[in-house]
Amino acid sequence: MKKGGPWRRLGLTRPELRAWALYDWANSAYVTVIISVLFPIYFGQVAAEGLVPREATERFALGSALALGVVAVLSPVLGALSDRAGILKRLLGGFVALGVVCTAALGAVGRGDWLPALVFFGLGNVGLTGSLVFYDALLRHIARDEELDRTSTAGYALGYLGGGLLLVVHLAWVRWPGWFGLPSVEVAYRLAFVSVAVWWLGFSLPLFLRVEEPRPAAYTGQPPVVSFRAAFAQLRDTFGELRRYRQALWVILAYLLYSDGIGTIIRLSALYATELGIRSEALILSILLTQVVGIPSTLLFGKVAARTGPKPALLFALVVYAGVCVLAWFMRTAWHFFALALLVGLVQGGSQALSRSLFARLVPRHKASQFFGFFSVFEKFTAILGPAVFAATARLTGSSRTAILSLVFFFLAGAGVLGRVDVAAGVRAAREAEARARGQD
Repeated sequence: MKKGGPWRRLGLTRPELRAWALYDWANSAYVTVIISVLFPIYFGQVAAEGLVPREATERFALGSALALGVVAVLSPVLGALSDRAGILKRLLGGFVALGVVCTAALGAVGRGDWLPALVFFGLGNVGLTGSLVFYDALLRHIARDEELDRTSTAGYALGYLGGGLLLVVHLAWVRWPGWFGLPSVEVAYRLAFVSVAVWWLGFSLPLFLRVEEPRPAAYTGQPPVVSFRAAFAQLRDTFGELRRYRQALWVILAYLLYSDGIGTIIRLSALYATELGIRSEALILSILLTQVVGIPSTLLFGKVAARTGPKPALLFALVVYAGVCVLAWFMRTAWHFFALALLVGLVQGGSQALSRSLFARLVPRHKASQFFGFFSVFEKFTAILGPAVFAATARLTGSSRTAILSLVFFFLAGAGVLGRVDVAAGVRAAREAEARARGQD
């Protein structure tokens, strides 16, 4: 077998790249099990016992929104502190620790414990989304320009695989608890939550052991300074310099638009399908189908981007997403839903991974964390604008089918803005900024 084996075929040819990509495998268990599938079910059926369904849904939505708001406020400031003080990995580790502890605590949530459930779930979301700010920024430090797309897509593919495998195990626990020596379905759920915490922590360790802490002196020639005052000053300077990074700003705006569409599909597709009478078993199978299809298709996006660049591949994904919205208007049966899940699986991981790698190549290394902090702030709006447009359209027209068509706007508008991005000019601007920081200009 060729040295490196499967890792080399994934494009992860160095230990630090492999360790970095494994964090996608680690945290995707939380996304799949806690956010997408099992915890929402457990909250509605067990933790929110005693609440009417409308109250349970409203409180769950409020807890999610508050968690996103906390990260939106913290991430730019902490990103600037990370860049200035050289503590990226320590901040990443702090958010991982918060997420792991709160996820494990969900295993202690019982019937009627809706408030502690929301507290632990909300703080777990803060841990996850906060960690991703610094994890994504780390990509700019460990990968060469020609490695960015392959490394990012490999990470997403590993995330699909890891999250999907653990979800299958958990679904078996929940469906047949007696086979695994578990006394009840409720215990199976609670054990699943604890196992996600263990999984997340265990597979995060290679990143902390094998990836070096980026040092500000390597890019700016200045010693690290742990100071919030210095962080705020650097954040203010960067905000004032954003016009120098026009191509990165175009990417942020494009991502704000099309990620609104992607996020709305992820959050509301199950409710839309339920409204049409599609059974929960079909919904869970469709999520697994998306996970399975996402593995090879995300890797394929990385290979295509290596030849064409990330922009054309992203534009293709957005066209497919627009088609998904149109086809969803015609959806009638579970088989239609499976077909749509297949299409989403083909482009979801690739579009998100290439968005990350495209933005990473357009920002200077010494300001990567704070730029990804800005990126994170705009990303949080995707939890608001897309669903709001969907809800408003549904209310005005009286039809969720018409509302799903409204999402086409986000993909076409996002593609239009993305088409304006001059990647080569953006890369030059970022490298010139790095040269100025080193005093070479």
